[in-house]
Amino acid sequence: MPALRVLVIWPPQVLSYFNAGHHNLLYSVAGHLRRQPEVDRVDTLDASVESPTWKEVGDRLHQGCYDVVAITNDLDGVDGLTRFLTYARQLAPQARLVTFGRLSGMRPEIFTRFDLDAIVGPGDYEPGVAAFVHAVGEGRLTAGTLPGVWLRTDGEWSAPAAPGAVLSAQDWVMPDVSEIPYHAYDWLYRDDQNKFCGIPGRRELVVPAARGCPVGCDYCEVPAVFGKPDRRASVEQVVEYIEESFAALPFEYVAFYAPTFTLNRAWTTRLCEQLVERGARYPWKCATTVHHLDEELVALMGRSGCVRISVGVETLAESGHAALPRLKRKGEDAVEALAAWCARAGVELNCFVIVGLPGTSVADAEAAVARVRALGGRVRPTMYSPHELLHPGMSVDALSLHNRQILADGAFPDPAERQRAYDIVFGRERHLTRVDERVQERRGTGPAASSRS
Repeated sequence: MPALRVLVIWPPQVLSYFNAGHHNLLYSVAGHLRRQPEVDRVDTLDASVESPTWKEVGDRLHQGCYDVVAITNDLDGVDGLTRFLTYARQLAPQARLVTFGRLSGMRPEIFTRFDLDAIVGPGDYEPGVAAFVHAVGEGRLTAGTLPGVWLRTDGEWSAPAAPGAVLSAQDWVMPDVSEIPYHAYDWLYRDDQNKFCGIPGRRELVVPAARGCPVGCDYCEVPAVFGKPDRRASVEQVVEYIEESFAALPFEYVAFYAPTFTLNRAWTTRLCEQLVERGARYPWKCATTVHHLDEELVALMGRSGCVRISVGVETLAESGHAALPRLKRKGEDAVEALAAWCARAGVELNCFVIVGLPGTSVADAEAAVARVRALGGRVRPTMYSPHELLHPGMSVDALSLHNRQILADGAFPDPAERQRAYDIVFGRERHLTRVDERVQERRGTGPAASSRS
């Protein structure tokens, strides 16, 4: 079998939203491919954040002599894929092209309209891409033979005969921090007006801690892509990665990337205890649910270095509860209690609020935002985007509307209401984070460098 050269790339696009954790998939896949015996070299390029010109992208494709180009996809940005594929076919005609990511993990058929050779569907990305690379090396691309991978052979697409594989957590490859463009991440997180997940003025280390989630929100891709069972890296894996990464580069805090971080209470408690034993010197943040928190756990998290807890409040209106999983149907009392626990623990409460959730009005969303702010919390709003409406027949323009920022047709038909809805997501933010100062206190660094413009 020949030694293969692979490019793993996030193609050029203007991002609707930036979460460094979503971009980790590029480096996890690259690390996994480097362990495959048939692979000689793996290059990476996150062109969505490094902002190369098309000439520079073309240089990489033409000079790289790649056998496989693995292209990430996300819930947004499909409208820019065609141009990249044109460049790839012209400048790397010998390369086979495969796509993987959150959107193809949910709806692989959407990508059959594009000039690709393979599409990785539901399941972990790494084994799907690796199976395709292996088949390219063997010269055997046979319909239905690769688990979880759609193949185009003789101009026709065929679905996989078996579902995609999932890896045990011990087989995950933690991203190589030496190849991640943190300077670009810092720039994207610089201004809290963007309401992104990062902390302005502070260098973030993303730690992939868990995959899968049993909660079952219909606007979340995790169960469809990674399954409902919760899979977790061991506490030892996580702590070792944090310590090695902080020794290698000037990180200032940790972002744990897990669908529901505190779902496994015993695991969370043990991790916090390990961090306390190390002097709680690594400030960190996470995302979870109100349901999976209590006063004792929040206090322990605060002692171990937690500076921000993000939760999916979504709505405080009972009229919207039918659109939520049962365990997420929380009222004001539950959020008030959580806000008090966080305040006592020195932790910022960050609440996700959905505008346009079925059964709710713009006034309901405004009320939720106002209540969270009155409790001292930060708000990160998004538009409702039901994934069940995604289908292969949608135009690229229609697909691009499912970016959790633009209202779907028919939502809030009254123009004044639509503008109020957009003001929640795009209006000037007057309640900016102070958690960058908390990171500074934890780390004992110099003056805060946040952007509160």
